[in-house]
Amino acid sequence: MSAYGSFPGSRPRRLRSSAVMRRMVAETRLHPADLVLPAFVREDISEPVEIGSMPGVYQHTRDTLRKAAAEAVAAGVSGIMLFGVPEDAKKDAVGSAGTDPDGILQLALRDVRSEVGDDLLVMSDLCLDEFTDHGHCGVLTADGRIDNDATLERYAEMAQVQADAGAHVVGPSGMMDGQVGVIRDALDQTGHEDVAILAYTVKYASAFYGPFREAVGSSLQGDRKTYQQDAAGARDALRELALDLQEGADMVMVKPAGPYLDILSKVAEASDVPVAAYQISGEYSMIEAAAQRGWIDRDAAILESLTGIKRAGAQVILTYWATEVARKLG
Repeated sequence: MSAYGSFPGSRPRRLRSSAVMRRMVAETRLHPADLVLPAFVREDISEPVEIGSMPGVYQHTRDTLRKAAAEAVAAGVSGIMLFGVPEDAKKDAVGSAGTDPDGILQLALRDVRSEVGDDLLVMSDLCLDEFTDHGHCGVLTADGRIDNDATLERYAEMAQVQADAGAHVVGPSGMMDGQVGVIRDALDQTGHEDVAILAYTVKYASAFYGPFREAVGSSLQGDRKTYQQDAAGARDALRELALDLQEGADMVMVKPAGPYLDILSKVAEASDVPVAAYQISGEYSMIEAAAQRGWIDRDAAILESLTGIKRAGAQVILTYWATEVARKLG
């Protein structure tokens, strides 16, 4: 007993006193249905290839991608976001392989849709960067600038072929002005009114994308700072949100997640559609690298990072740990 009687009378620690108490009063709960698995499929391999900067993540063959999708379904994951990795020889200035009905991404969409049907949301990255020889997300002008409106024409074509191939959801990630509206019109005019758009509404020009560029065999020359958002800005994110909602986005996303939790929170407060966040390659690789060196508790760090993203307002989280975490959450 304190010399001051029962002081302090208010003891918040009572609600932290045991694991079962903490579980009962938890304000934020992760669930397998919150999670989406990003996955890479490469056309010139016969066995999956581990990505050097992303230990535990692979460039899949079409067969192993089917298996990964089935495992995601079994674990209770809600979706899989597919990225195609074409042969270098098939890359060109306008990303022709991205709109080829027999291109690797479209083949993978058909494969996965035939494997899982409607038990898993089959999502497709809608961008040209994996398919262009210059590595940018759009068509270039003669002097090397991004031609926004010419790029939109390519995105409209991509939306149609991806929907034809079986995508439930398309994810335009190029940060072109007007992309959501053009894609919505293209889908509606080709009989794909039920295909949803997960807009990469807030996508910052980030240093944390490095491992992803290895994963997709990027041919990027220069940077993407003229179309992805500047890390110092916040108002621009809300402006992009307003435009994407006006143009018909069904869901919106913030990318990266961890370094931009403040932005995620602002978007979640302002949005009247579901909000997603992408825990990107660099976020994944930092935790894996530190864990491999014994510097952090891997499993605890993974769950803490994902809980923080959900606490900030994400209803959907894209993470390379989706299947693993979903199994543990059970």
